[in-house]
Amino acid sequence: MTTYRPEGLDDAFTQPTDAPDAPAEAPVQLPTLGFTGWVRWAWRQLTSMRVALLLLMLLAVAAVPGTLFPQRVQDPAKVAQYLLDHPTTGPWLDRLGFFGVYSSVWFSAIYLLLFVSLVGCILPRTKVHLAGVRGRPPRTPRRLGRFPAQGGGTTDDDARTVAERAAATMRQGWSWLPFVPTYRVDVHDEGGGTWSAAGERGYLRETGNLVFHLALVGLLVSVATGQLLHYRGQAIVVQGRGFANAQVDYDTFESGTAFDPSTLVPFTLRLDRFDARFDPETLQSRDFTAHVTLTEPGDAPQERTIKVNHPLTAGGAKVYLQGNGYAPELTVRDAAGEVAFAGAVPFLPQDEVYTSRGVVKVPDVSGDQEQIGVVGYLLPTATQVSDTLYRSTDPQPDEPLLVLSVWSGNLGLDTGVPQNVYELDESRMEQAVDADGNAVTLYVRPGETVDLPDGLGTLTFDGLPRFVALDLRHDPALTFVLVFALLAFGGLAASLFAPRRRVWVRAAPGTGDDAGRTVVTAAGLARGDDVGLQPELDRLLAEILPPAAAQPPDPTAPADVSTPSSPSAPTVPRGSAT
Repeated sequence: MTTYRPEGLDDAFTQPTDAPDAPAEAPVQLPTLGFTGWVRWAWRQLTSMRVALLLLMLLAVAAVPGTLFPQRVQDPAKVAQYLLDHPTTGPWLDRLGFFGVYSSVWFSAIYLLLFVSLVGCILPRTKVHLAGVRGRPPRTPRRLGRFPAQGGGTTDDDARTVAERAAATMRQGWSWLPFVPTYRVDVHDEGGGTWSAAGERGYLRETGNLVFHLALVGLLVSVATGQLLHYRGQAIVVQGRGFANAQVDYDTFESGTAFDPSTLVPFTLRLDRFDARFDPETLQSRDFTAHVTLTEPGDAPQERTIKVNHPLTAGGAKVYLQGNGYAPELTVRDAAGEVAFAGAVPFLPQDEVYTSRGVVKVPDVSGDQEQIGVVGYLLPTATQVSDTLYRSTDPQPDEPLLVLSVWSGNLGLDTGVPQNVYELDESRMEQAVDADGNAVTLYVRPGETVDLPDGLGTLTFDGLPRFVALDLRHDPALTFVLVFALLAFGGLAASLFAPRRRVWVRAAPGTGDDAGRTVVTAAGLARGDDVGLQPELDRLLAEILPPAAAQPPDPTAPADVSTPSSPSAPTVPRGSAT
């Protein structure tokens, strides 16, 4: 077998296979990465910007189930109800962590991978950036006619004076920040009487990029710290009463895994008065103000106010006004005449005129009497529509009326299963009915006492104070979240809008008609499109040349596109960027 070769072609890398002295072709051996090589490859992939952005997007997607499914930390009752309503899919979702998304293994894994990716990306880029900032600007290229921004002129000053004047002009800071130079400048003697000044600016662009990524890391750490140390509680406080900042005094309380209850500041808060103002025509709410007395450790009691969107700061936490309503004061006596219940019962508003629903549970009755449950509505301003129908026409308590139904039996409070205080478990209860089998309805006004049906006792409507629902939140990382968010915004703005520019000015002795004078040539280069480059070069020339000496570039002159030698290449090095 022969191999055809054109005449004159000498290929030292191929030989005819039929040549007697042709060596046997060795099989191609691909290098193996090994364990270390695979680890290095995985680390480079993890610390790349595309993977960091992918993890950031994945973290946002992973947070979506936390808004679609009830979370056990926030509302365990809704989670239990969801499991009852979905006996097939509910247990699987629970195993996969969909009812505790933000503490699940898969969410934490994405969170930690994003943190590691950002740190691994930032550290080497910071090292390269610091080396670039400390370095000298690139020397002036030999040919300046091929750059997008050009200019020049002649002057009677010597070349060194022109170069130093150009350097001083480029070092001048902004008018609002004069002590910070805009350019890093280097003046160089090129020999033969020629001097040049090279200036570079724009490292703020990469600095902003790094600040943005560092701020993202700070946000991740701050949010994680806040989730570990935060606490939040809700409490209903009736007018004239108060509560202490202790975990047992809250109606609902949630906290981070690293929260220590002993860190709660033991302040007390008492509700003195609550003012509510409504529009007289539309009945829309206009203002809610809670007048409270705050007592912090070591301080005298202070009168403070809490408004909507104007929380009170107490014990390092924010106290928000979350809701309000009426809490009728009731006294229930059993069949033996003993006081079985006495106190204010919050009724929850159901509409804009404060038609409120409430439940009274009376387990402590005398003897063998059945327990009592009272369910009904409070009408702040009751208006009779028919013989047995009332409705509220105003949220202010002008004509308050309680409309109640009575139940008897076992309230189920001793079963060990938590109950909603605003719901009555009717599974073991019977509703009181009259001789015709119709449910008995009681109508009670303030100061009145009515008999309970079936000889169960009496109920007295003693008064109608207001109540407020307070929401107390403490997150030690909120300040850091705000600071890092502002830093991220500032860094991103700097990375997007800070121009990266290089400017060169060369001053050389003139020849021919310019003999005895100094010929000045200048050029500028920017990364990307920069409409402000040529105007900045023109301002520089106007500072170092006489007004009539500066010459704008000739747009009809052909550009020199020859490539200079490597040491004077004017290209801007491309660093990694997001």
